[in-house]
Amino acid sequence: MQLKTTLIKNARIVNEGTIFKGDLLIEGEFIKEIGDSISAKTSDVHVIDAEGKYILPGVIDDQVHFREPGLTQKANIETESKAAVAGGITSFIEMPNTNPQTTTIEKLEEKFTIASKTSAANYSFMFGGTNDNLDEILKVDPKNVAALKLFLGSSTGNMLVDNPKVLEEIFSKTNLLIAVHCEDEDTIKKNLEAHLEKFGDDIPIRYHPIIRSEEACYLSSSKAIELAKKTGARLHVFHLSTGKETGLFDNKVSLKDKKITAEVCVHHLWFSDEDYDEKGTLIKWNPAVKKASDREKLWEALLEDRIDVIATDHAPHTIEEKDNVYTKAPSGGPLVQHALPAMLEMYHKNRISIEKVVEKMCHNPAILFQIDRRGYVKPGYFADLVMVDLNNPWTVKKENLLYKCGWSPFEGTTFKSRITHTFVNGSLVYHNSKFNNLNAAKRLTFNR
Repeated sequence: MQLKTTLIKNARIVNEGTIFKGDLLIEGEFIKEIGDSISAKTSDVHVIDAEGKYILPGVIDDQVHFREPGLTQKANIETESKAAVAGGITSFIEMPNTNPQTTTIEKLEEKFTIASKTSAANYSFMFGGTNDNLDEILKVDPKNVAALKLFLGSSTGNMLVDNPKVLEEIFSKTNLLIAVHCEDEDTIKKNLEAHLEKFGDDIPIRYHPIIRSEEACYLSSSKAIELAKKTGARLHVFHLSTGKETGLFDNKVSLKDKKITAEVCVHHLWFSDEDYDEKGTLIKWNPAVKKASDREKLWEALLEDRIDVIATDHAPHTIEEKDNVYTKAPSGGPLVQHALPAMLEMYHKNRISIEKVVEKMCHNPAILFQIDRRGYVKPGYFADLVMVDLNNPWTVKKENLLYKCGWSPFEGTTFKSRITHTFVNGSLVYHNSKFNNLNAAKRLTFNR
């Protein structure tokens, strides 16, 4: 593929805590130059006038479930990566609870092969830990794989790691970053049994955050952190959902020096238990969306830098699967197309600055996972870029959804900000609702 030279003029560039007006030159896959006024030196330069628009680094989503292989009735890498680039996400890290599970080197490489042929966004995958695959974990090369994923609470795919001796051995022996889903299984089982006795299978959805409770989350998160401190492991706690858990994390050192980090997902910053009556199982996630007071504490911790990353936990299911009684409706929902617009909506509501959105969705995932030359608008970095019009409202409707599952918890929501252009490795892959150059994506590499 022959890449053009592209000159973006008059953009408001957001990078490293500042917003400045300038021009940006892309040559091949990389950002060549940023300046006050750059002139096209030849006639074949593609010039884009970004007057009134913002240029952000491409979002790096550190937690998605694209369901391939084995669960492709819900989603696949091709469909969901297209939805991602339409939402300004240029790189994703996908989870191992597919079918078959990504718990051997062979199955991991098969996923990389699929993505190399079909992904519209840059990609990496997490390797899955189980109670009995330590030998495979120790074969993983940290320079080529994003992290090790451990489910300390059961979720889609039943990859629960619940043997304390195995956990300690994994934490002690691997040099991979360990990312964890934290919910205490015994607590959840007891809560579920009590509600089944009262309601049968048709438990009202509003009890979901009581079944998958604050206690279940805090007990598991605190144990994982205690184990990380004991063993010296590098730990990243996924999708915090409770105010209580935020007290487990601090902001005393810079992110690059932190050994224990945390993430919050868009749905836990947007929804609360007050939304269950309207949204029902469409907002059934694990861990559960909890109280409005928990949401406020999550925002507080995010803005104080005790929470380091905003991600999606994009996890689609078919609408037929979701339209079931409580015990049969799976947890998870699609989010990659709407995550950045949702966070920019929070900017419009004065909850967060654009600079902070970029820090949490672009810079920090790159730092945390030590991703090579991505997450910033800098000369010499890959030209993964998003152009945003902050004043071009649009409404989420079925006809503009790109998810294979065909639904969104944001349907009916009007966002003020619209993504107009997305560049992946210097190629304009998305422009005003149209796709091209969909073979521009690359496997992420890591400076480790």
